[in-house]
Amino acid sequence: MVREEVEVSTRTLQWKCVESRTDSKRLYYSRFILSPLMKGQADTIGIAMRRALLGEIEGTCITRAKFEKVPHEYSTIFGIEESVHEIFMNLKNIVLRSNLYGTRDASICVSGPRYVTAQDIIPPPSVEIVDTTQHIASLTKPIDLCIELQIERSRGYRMKTPNNYKDGSYPIDAVSMPVRNANHSIHSYGNGNEKQEILFLEIWTNGSLTPKEALHEASHNLIDLFIPFLHAEEQDPNFDLKDNQNRFTVPLFTFHDKLANIMKKKKGIALKCIFIDQSELPPRTYNCLKRSNIHTLLDLLSKSQEDLMRIDHLRIEDVKQILDTLQKRFIIDLPKNRF
Repeated sequence: MVREEVEVSTRTLQWKCVESRTDSKRLYYSRFILSPLMKGQADTIGIAMRRALLGEIEGTCITRAKFEKVPHEYSTIFGIEESVHEIFMNLKNIVLRSNLYGTRDASICVSGPRYVTAQDIIPPPSVEIVDTTQHIASLTKPIDLCIELQIERSRGYRMKTPNNYKDGSYPIDAVSMPVRNANHSIHSYGNGNEKQEILFLEIWTNGSLTPKEALHEASHNLIDLFIPFLHAEEQDPNFDLKDNQNRFTVPLFTFHDKLANIMKKKKGIALKCIFIDQSELPPRTYNCLKRSNIHTLLDLLSKSQEDLMRIDHLRIEDVKQILDTLQKRFIIDLPKNRF
């Protein structure tokens, strides 16, 4: 466990981790502080961050399982102590770490007698099992157990629906919540108009993310939600909703979801709302683009690879990094030459 003394600065807004510990492979804890804040600001930030931590961060989990020759999920299987339903509950508790998007397949295929744990899962290359000791089933007879699994990345808690059965597979409640709990508390100091606050933020995660990573992702998600308000155009006082049903607006999703939707609909006006500093390019590359009046993604997409090579102080490796970022993050390719 790491502890540091809390030092309060009255000059600049600062945050730091003052306590961090790992209780187990599936339980991480950290405590952060943010100070100095004016009266009321700590509560505003604390409430927003707690909601973002608990509801806006994506996680990976098992969402479906398929047994051979099992009539229903409450069946029992000869030679296995647990019922099918109990095995599903154990699969639900397995913690996975991954950056995958979409659906991936995994499997379990073992022979008894033996204990079956998360270590027996054969995951896709992009998925890591956080705690391989998680119990799944106990085989008491020399039988074979084969389970086909489906893994997805999502957010929040999604309950299985009664009619969501197909091909002999059964849905599992999806718990895509890397943050187990989050609390905030406030310490006030000073008197009168000079009264200030310190925000304490406690975060517990399931091991698929560290609390610091969770804090970083939750902050980005909050920023993405407020981007449309920062760049909103002034509305006509006589604005009529019926006359603007087909008007394109930036959806309040995460930055990358928003960008995918924008590219799909080919709406240039929305690209003006996405600034190149959001693409996480190195500061040097960002400054070179900015000096060339490239401020938004729309500005960047109006250039070709040849145009980028002509920008002062922008090296070949910098251009390659820009192209890689556009391709990996946004699935966009710049033309080699201007048409």
